[in-house]
Order: sequence, then structure tokens, then C-alpha cells
Amino acid sequence: MARDGADMTSVTFQVVEGVDKGRIFRDLPIPVTIGREDGNVLRLNDERVSRFHAKVQTDKGDIILTDLESTNGTRVNGSAVQIRRLKAGDRVGIGRSILVFGSNEEIAARLADIQTRTRTAQHGGTIVPDQGTAQMMLSELDEEPEFNVDPKTDVTVNDTGDLFAGAQALPPLPQKLSPAQAARLAEILDFLHRGVTCATENMQANEDATQVTLSFVDWQKIQAVHMLLARYLRAISEPEE
Repeated sequence: MARDGADMTSVTFQVVEGVDKGRIFRDLPIPVTIGREDGNVLRLNDERVSRFHAKVQTDKGDIILTDLESTNGTRVNGSAVQIRRLKAGDRVGIGRSILVFGSNEEIAARLADIQTRTRTAQHGGTIVPDQGTAQMMLSELDEEPEFNVDPKTDVTVNDTGDLFAGAQALPPLPQKLSPAQAARLAEILDFLHRGVTCATENMQANEDATQVTLSFVDWQKIQAVHMLLARYLRAISEPEE
């Protein structure tokens, strides 16, 4: 499989849980369909897997996983998803099966990159990690990163367009948008930003500023923003024909 930023033509999945545990589906040509029916590129013997459960495709160097309206859903690192970029070491939950995306070499390379970028950001110097520790660190990729962005930290962008809040990597911005697409995305983010601003401008803090309170009306405004975000995510993953 090609590295980040290059055109990928094949992918590898390793089954670590489920009936097919221990199987390795190596160098599957993209696009890949996953399901229990004959005819899938990656076929699983799992009754909780839909006939055609999910698909994997590539777009501008990214590997994209899409749920095909499966009965029991698709998860990445424990979170239910409709569509998600995959990175080496991600755990894909399909039915009772868990598949690790990437070969051992690809996972080791990603871990080395994470270690290098994190230590460089924290200590200001480049440290080459020991790739022999890669398998020991797989557990660090099992869960979604927590939302623990410190508002006091600076948000920076590196040469490849990756965003960081301090040393914490943030989801990347889409690249090479058309002017119309960029304008639409900016309108959506500005609209949601104004919704959060409106909902929080009347917050009241206690005397030692350890707790804040909102009126029920303002709380409902935040709930409305939450629901709008969910609907936007659904519309992106399931666009109308």
C-alpha cells in the first residue's frame, strides 16, 4: 500500500476478532467491498455482517470507508460511522468482527510518524522513535482521541497542511476546494459558530469561576447546534442523488 499523499492501489486488513480471527486479507485491490455475500472482495463469515456491509475506496490519496446502510452499522475505533478516512492501525468493527487496517509495516510507520511529530512539538527537537515498540503501542490507536483541546494553546498548521492545537493533532481541513465549495463550507462553519456564540453570551459564573450556568433557553440553542451538526454529518455521508 502506498504511503500518505500517494495514490493507493491496494489495502490490507487483519481480522483480530470474530469468526475469521487470524485471517489476513493482504493487498486487496481498491475498491473493496466488505460483506458476508459471495462477490465481496473481503468476505466475512459473520451472521451479523450485512450481505454488502461497507466499501473502501480511495480519493486524492485518502482511504475512505463508507457504510452501505448495513443492518448493524460500522464502527471505527469504537465510534459508529457512516463515512470515515482510514489510517494504518484503525480498528474497523463490522458485526462481531474487528479488522485492523494496514499491514504491520504500515502500522509501524504510522506510529513512528506520530511519535516523531508529537515529541518534536513538545520538545522542539526531532527524535527518531524505536520502531521495535510499534506493536506495543497499538493500544494507543484503539480509541478515538478525546476532545481535550486547551483554549490557551495556539492552533498551528505545518507544511503538509496538518492542524495542531499545541501538540494535539486536529482533523485536517479539506484541500483543493473549489471557490464555491470553500464558500459553502465557510458559511456552514460561520452559521454554527454564531449559534454557539448566541447560546453562550449570557452564561453566568459562580464566585470562584469554577462552574457556569446557562438558562434553559440557551441550553436549547446548544442542543439545536448539536442536532444541526448531526444532520450536516448525515447529509455529507448520504448525499441526495
